[in-house]
Amino acid sequence: MNATGLTHPTDLNDTPVRAKPLFPRAVLVAAACIVGLTLLAVSTLRLTGFDPAQAPAAVVVERRLVFADASDGAVQVKDAVSGEAVARMAGEQGFLRGVLRGLARERRALGVPAEAPYVLTLHADARLLITDSATGQHIDLASFGPDNAAVFLRWLPPSPRKE
Repeated sequence: MNATGLTHPTDLNDTPVRAKPLFPRAVLVAAACIVGLTLLAVSTLRLTGFDPAQAPAAVVVERRLVFADASDGAVQVKDAVSGEAVARMAGEQGFLRGVLRGLARERRALGVPAEAPYVLTLHADARLLITDSATGQHIDLASFGPDNAAVFLRWLPPSPRKE
């Protein structure tokens, strides 16, 4: 500084001035993550055989079932056509109860009675679907793995054999 308090041009700091970024770094990182997750989701769907234009495979076997809560907390499974008791599932039964809760939630929202049957269907492409006959909602049970699908698969009659 000189006596007048002014800075001499040679006294100025020679550090380069940085331009302010157009977008904050966090916004760019978030956008890159969204694009990456989208690509990952689409890749996963395509690699697992998902094709939205794919026609449904033929039905191999199906059964109409009614699920009811017993007074002791067990789940009673009955054949909707014959009324025959198919199974009584006591204990936690996490996957079974989770699937039924998801389907029942839609029924309650629409005011559908709990006694309406569900349709358990095995397709030729090994897809196992449970469909709510009252709401049309369905769940692909095979997508949860063979152990979870087996919980429902055992209630289907043996598939007819082609000979």
